[in-house]
Amino acid sequence: MVLDEIDKRILKALQRDARMQNVELAQQVGLSPSPCLRRVRLLEEAGIIDRYVAVLNPAKLNLALSMFARVWLTAQDAETIEHFMDAMKKLPQVVECYIMLGESDALLRVVVANLDEYRRFQSTHLTKINGIQNVKTDVPSQIVKQTYALPID
Repeated sequence: MVLDEIDKRILKALQRDARMQNVELAQQVGLSPSPCLRRVRLLEEAGIIDRYVAVLNPAKLNLALSMFARVWLTAQDAETIEHFMDAMKKLPQVVECYIMLGESDALLRVVVANLDEYRRFQSTHLTKINGIQNVKTDVPSQIVKQTYALPID
């Protein structure tokens, strides 16, 4: 699907506020409601709009600490990687998991309440997973920018 300027305006507006009513969205992007809704449906059907979610405030849920864990696996064969990926999908504390090219094999963002909880998570879950050789954790000191909006030009 090739995106035109109106599609891009729709996507930008929905990234700011996915709960806005179609009438408001149509007004913001310069369409009448019916064609606007048709375009949104087409963007959904094409998979460009993957899903709608609520962005929660981690501090209000006592989950204000994000830790970044670099993981080295014992091997890079398909079975080891698949086992690791399956294990990460089952851990709710792991909110992002990337298989990496470079020094480490994977990068995780782990969300917890505090450092003690992270230590418990690492010792009772992460280091117990078969195939994990080493874990090194980085602690961010300040969040400078955090967005979920993609740059749509």
